[in-house]
Amino acid sequence: MTVTIGVHANNPTLTYLSRLDHAQRALAPLGESVAFHHYTNGVTTGALLGEGVFDFGGTGSTPPISAQADGHDIVYTAVSAPRPDHGALLVAADGPVHDITGLKGGTVHLGIGSWQTHLLAKALHSAGLSYGTDITPAAAGPDSARLLADGTVTGWITQGADLAAALRTGDARVLLRSGDVIADRSVFFARRDFAERRPEIVAALVTALQQADDWAAAHPREAARIAAGDLGGATDDWESALAALPWRVEPVTEAFLAEQQEAADILHRAGFLSRPVTTAHAVARTAG
Repeated sequence: MTVTIGVHANNPTLTYLSRLDHAQRALAPLGESVAFHHYTNGVTTGALLGEGVFDFGGTGSTPPISAQADGHDIVYTAVSAPRPDHGALLVAADGPVHDITGLKGGTVHLGIGSWQTHLLAKALHSAGLSYGTDITPAAAGPDSARLLADGTVTGWITQGADLAAALRTGDARVLLRSGDVIADRSVFFARRDFAERRPEIVAALVTALQQADDWAAAHPREAARIAAGDLGGATDDWESALAALPWRVEPVTEAFLAEQQEAADILHRAGFLSRPVTTAHAVARTAG
């Protein structure tokens, strides 16, 4: 059997795993081989798992919730430690917005469907506002920094080298860090049939994820060069951004499932999800 792992550049652990031999070494004693399927948009992870394109993948907090809402039978397998400095909601450095209520009626650039949707929806909800009615969400792009600076957009949620560069230039300031609002974990999940049929493979892959994180923590400059090559941006900015990550993989816990349930409830009330989701259903059933 060949186990296929989905990899998109915005998930650093999976990116580094795909460039190292930890997964191959983890699966070899089980008589299995590994292949990597590279794709560009982490939001599509649930659908690609459901279609059998790959067996195992990882994203931020929102895509697995959306996958459940869309009817994909996924199982959480592991999560990163919280990443409080991974991303931020930025506003113009000299602009008028000083708290979340200042976004009302404005446009916010973000990765729609990513963890950034969870961040914005929860921040608005906590302030008595709604993602669905009180702001206009729009897809972030290469012009987001300029549009924020000139006042065309009110807020911009970003991460990685883009965040480091925006703060370095002084054109933007942080309204909220991701950790001010959400745990902002990297989340790893698989198709239920795969996870329940071969739990030993899932366990081996989780071990390999931690080994990839250990490599990134020990080789920050090389990890930054890889990120810059895959996603653009300056290597120095990437080194700053990656230094903010915990590089630690943790098990799925009741506390994590509660975090996800809170997110699912907020996203459903905001109209982002087509139906309610019970995140506790996305766990593997044990034999017997």
